[in-house]
Amino acid sequence: MKRTVELFVGAGGLGMGVSQAGFRTVLAIDKDRWACDTVKLNQDLGLIEVLNWNIVKGHVQAVDYSQVADEIHLVAGGPPCQPFSLGGRHAGHLDPRDMFPEAIRAVRELRPKAFLFENVKGLNRTAFSTYLEYISLCLTHPHEQIGGDEGWADHLARLRMVDSTPSSDDSDRYTVVSDTLNAANFGVPQHRERVFLIGLRQDLGLSWKFPEPTHTKDALLWHQWRSGEYWERHQHSPADDGASARDIARAEKLEEGLATSRKPWLTVRDALVGLPDPEWEPAKAAGEHDHLHIPGARTYKGHTGSPYDWPAKTLKAGVHGVPGGENMLRREDGSVRYFTIREAVRLQTFPDEIRFEGSWGQVMRQLGNAVPTELGRILASRILRLLQGQESDGNADAAAAK
Repeated sequence: MKRTVELFVGAGGLGMGVSQAGFRTVLAIDKDRWACDTVKLNQDLGLIEVLNWNIVKGHVQAVDYSQVADEIHLVAGGPPCQPFSLGGRHAGHLDPRDMFPEAIRAVRELRPKAFLFENVKGLNRTAFSTYLEYISLCLTHPHEQIGGDEGWADHLARLRMVDSTPSSDDSDRYTVVSDTLNAANFGVPQHRERVFLIGLRQDLGLSWKFPEPTHTKDALLWHQWRSGEYWERHQHSPADDGASARDIARAEKLEEGLATSRKPWLTVRDALVGLPDPEWEPAKAAGEHDHLHIPGARTYKGHTGSPYDWPAKTLKAGVHGVPGGENMLRREDGSVRYFTIREAVRLQTFPDEIRFEGSWGQVMRQLGNAVPTELGRILASRILRLLQGQESDGNADAAAAK
């Protein structure tokens, strides 16, 4: 089985997707106590088969990769994103929380056949475009380390020169491809745009192409406002609390063949099927784990919650606690409440069985920082097929991984 090392594993969203794809995680690292305790709790309970990792609590800077025996096929993880987050300090490479240098070190020392890194969409901001190029070139040439008195801008200039020079040995070089993916386009009931960087070692002679979306907004509009299948399936009267008037007008102009060629976006209502409302049906909700009503939700400008019949807004971890607007459900009568842990698990496509350590706020931060498990599985499945020689150019549809 192909072996992987997971960095910044958090609550395990990406790691579980990688494991579901067929990789075996031999080392998982995170410095957060609650995240590591979450993984260990699920290991002790034996609820999730893929969480059979060697989880290490500690800073990646302290990891000695020479102790990792045998070949590593994939390094994966989400380096802390606060330096690039639209909700953070926007300090980028000047922020001491920037852990991309540690991700690059892992690639340099482990020499995996491939890597998969995730970060916030803010990394694509114009202000960070040069630094994104720098990260990509560092990952392309991980052995061209920055010199002791060399600033990162000087290092970038040197990397550009190295990159333009042919090499007789491609075993230390990677082909790096990056793209911004919306998780809603891949069967996740949540709008979540993130940057993914995929690297393949050049001596393997492989090429990468990101998967085409399997789910679309137009398909959801068709099923809601043309065929009505969505409302019939949920035994619910049509409601326009998710789609805008412009969206509904667009639905009238859709051609069936084009609109239904892919699956519809999944909505909050799709995700929460079978779960009672914890505020309105507390007795029923008490029978579900991690499904407790948390009071205090309120709306404010730009933060109005996620409607039932549309993909959820991006779940967020927050800089000073859990942000209400992104992590709230907005009911059809306009009332709002916080998503429960169990509901957030569904929106992040984690296994229903998972349990968490920590308070509600600490758990929601774990979930808000996570990669949706299903999106991680799709990308890791494609990488695995490439490494196994089942794809020559990465062009097979993402759904083939299922």
